[in-house]
Amino acid sequence: MACSSGSNAKMSSPNVSTPVMAVTPDAVDQKTSPAVFEIFGKIWNVQARLGQGVSASVYRVSSGRASSAVKEFQVDAQGGDYGYLKESSVLEKIQGHKNIVTLYGMFTNHNPFGVATHCLLLELLDVSVSELLVRVSNQGHSMWLIQHCARDVLEALSFLHREGYVHADLKPRNILWSADDECFKLIDFGLSFKEGHQDVKYIQTDGYRAPEAELQNSLAQAGLESDSGCTTAVDLWSLGIILLEMFSGIKLKETVKSQEWKDNSSAIVDHIFSSNAVVYPAIPVFHLRDLIKSMLHNDPKLRSTAEAALINPFFSIPFDIIEDMKEECQKYGTVVSLLIPKENPGKGQVFVEYANAGDSKEAQRLLTGRTFDGKFVVTTFYPLSAYKRGYLYQTVQ
Repeated sequence: MACSSGSNAKMSSPNVSTPVMAVTPDAVDQKTSPAVFEIFGKIWNVQARLGQGVSASVYRVSSGRASSAVKEFQVDAQGGDYGYLKESSVLEKIQGHKNIVTLYGMFTNHNPFGVATHCLLLELLDVSVSELLVRVSNQGHSMWLIQHCARDVLEALSFLHREGYVHADLKPRNILWSADDECFKLIDFGLSFKEGHQDVKYIQTDGYRAPEAELQNSLAQAGLESDSGCTTAVDLWSLGIILLEMFSGIKLKETVKSQEWKDNSSAIVDHIFSSNAVVYPAIPVFHLRDLIKSMLHNDPKLRSTAEAALINPFFSIPFDIIEDMKEECQKYGTVVSLLIPKENPGKGQVFVEYANAGDSKEAQRLLTGRTFDGKFVVTTFYPLSAYKRGYLYQTVQ
């Protein structure tokens, strides 16, 4: 955001020209990472490693103007390719939904040392909810973003559950924004399974793990079998925690592991909402709290389904992006005026006038790097006299 020595500020939220994923890309280590992939007879250059796990690494690759993501699987401890076969099988069967990452194809990569690895060529997405949570610095996201994310994920889960699948590892890092499609999408189906045919004992990530999955994991560690497998309800629990984190701006891993949470999670949810409600309109807060609570019943049979959650009144409330920006900017000081030109000059910019220069400087510091409507915020100071006279630059100076 930008202000002059006066109190006017200019905020720009340009489209992201270079897609990035939630995890900060590592510089490619040429000793451990491939420099290129040959995919269907075409050479793709590795630009960055986007993430690395126990069983696979994800890279951003490009060929000409095209960019994609490659997920390269390592050979497992038994010398097999279970992880690759599992995820590719699930992805093939659930393709076609706008809120699920697109699988372009599968291929085998032969590195210079003669080792063959199995790979997935995937749609390249942008920032994840995990990165968005880091950026809010203990301040919750706007209602517009929370509503957008909740609806998109519920649409994906509704489809996934109708197809009989449980995602089983829903967490902020596995929900990514697509700037091209202007929606959130689910990724990483390595732990997914057909409901009633659970072939993975240890599911979900700590902090987003449903009580029944926690019990199942504990039994498995003790060498015991649980009476029944987990159901689609585990995904709703995870989403409830994610939305609560987006609202509060606080990671809740330690909270949900506490005895207080186990004794009365509903009271903790109420406390979180009462502590943050002052910066949000009352009616949306009430409906969002009700939506989240419906996902966090300890008994999975009482939890809301994805389809039922989608008809919660929270989704009938229209959140205007302009009001959303004003609401966000007011967190840092008194906003005198806010202007979003719809045509040049100034199109694509947001001009925010604060009551004093101190508030403007604080807003500039805290808003830079945030996102609105899936776009990164770049901020700069702008001459108050030019703003008052209606002289608006076409681009950030």
